[in-house]
Amino acid sequence: MGRFNCRWSRWKCCRSRREIAQIALYTTMDSNGLTVLSLFDGMSCGAIALREAGIKVKQYFASEIDKAAIIQATHNFPDTIQLGSVVNLSAANLPKIDLLIGGSPCQGFSFAGKQMNFKDPRSVLFFEYVRILNEIRAYNPDVKFLLENVRMRAEYENVISSHLGLQPVAINSSLVSAQNRLRLYWTNILTAATPHLFGETVFTAIPQPKDKGIYLRDVLDDVADTRYFLSRKDIEKLEKQIAYESENQKSLSEEQFMELFRDIDFCETYALAPVSCFCPENWISNHIIRPSPEIERFPVSAIQNGRAIRDCSSKTDSTVIISGAIVSPQFGGGFRPILSGKAPCLLATSSNSAACLIINGDDMVLRRLTPKECCRLQTIPDWYEWVCSEPQIYKMLGNGWTVDVISHILQFL
Repeated sequence: MGRFNCRWSRWKCCRSRREIAQIALYTTMDSNGLTVLSLFDGMSCGAIALREAGIKVKQYFASEIDKAAIIQATHNFPDTIQLGSVVNLSAANLPKIDLLIGGSPCQGFSFAGKQMNFKDPRSVLFFEYVRILNEIRAYNPDVKFLLENVRMRAEYENVISSHLGLQPVAINSSLVSAQNRLRLYWTNILTAATPHLFGETVFTAIPQPKDKGIYLRDVLDDVADTRYFLSRKDIEKLEKQIAYESENQKSLSEEQFMELFRDIDFCETYALAPVSCFCPENWISNHIIRPSPEIERFPVSAIQNGRAIRDCSSKTDSTVIISGAIVSPQFGGGFRPILSGKAPCLLATSSNSAACLIINGDDMVLRRLTPKECCRLQTIPDWYEWVCSEPQIYKMLGNGWTVDVISHILQFL
């Protein structure tokens, strides 16, 4: 452990060309491989994807400021050269970079967030990505790049596309995993162009990955520790939050509505009890998508740990697993089932972002997904080891990439 701490202390201050060159001498992995620079590296999903895709790497440089993420990544990839903050990084101090990857912080762009967009200090880090890409292009115009971000308003997507010189491809992680996670990917690894009156439009031509047909039931453990089940105390706490929020209910914009409910098939859920609809009527009236009248949503107050839903009239002879999420009180609270059988998008802000309702006869329990199950949603391989706390695991997975999507893209190198 002492040697590891020494390595962290040495790498975190690595700035000059000479310092980087000295360390690089001892971290060459494959002399015939790529030299990779990963910005906003996090838990190093990029390095995982490269390994899973069978792509040889000569050197892997990472820019990250979250110490827990750095320790986590370095534990699994000890040869990674950590460079610290992207703001202080100069590509001129690095050897020739063959591949630049990164997912700039997306909280400012998300429809579900405050939508500060480029005014959000986290989202403006995108321009640091552009700066470094241009610095690399100055000495290697053939550098390949990959940028990932959330779905956003067209005007902001166009700003990113204009700086990168091409349009993105949208890929939903549900094709390769049990998670609904729609993301935009800008890359010049494989491109095509469409001519028009004023020239041509270049776009990312990565094809969609093949649908593996994976559902939540395929990634759940047969047995989960009791600490992952919603306790009565947790339910009572949520009930109080819901009661408070109901007096100060906020309306949703069209963009927020589509972001929140994008993974529901026509807003349908599972009808088990005659309870209230999942949204106040005024949230629905001005939108085309409407809930099926006979299909309703469970309020959290109707679900008890180890007990049946109150007044439930449905019976089943076998175990039924319903995927869904424990919804934020800001959006009405409750458990939102998803009929598609896919888990909702993992979030960095809450370990309850993905949950499941397990029904066995009259017994019904609601629990959040375990870290191991969330790893499977992000297609993190079993060989990846965790050395941080559970809250950090949930956070890193929520901030991370779906590895199999990235591997799919990198296979076209």
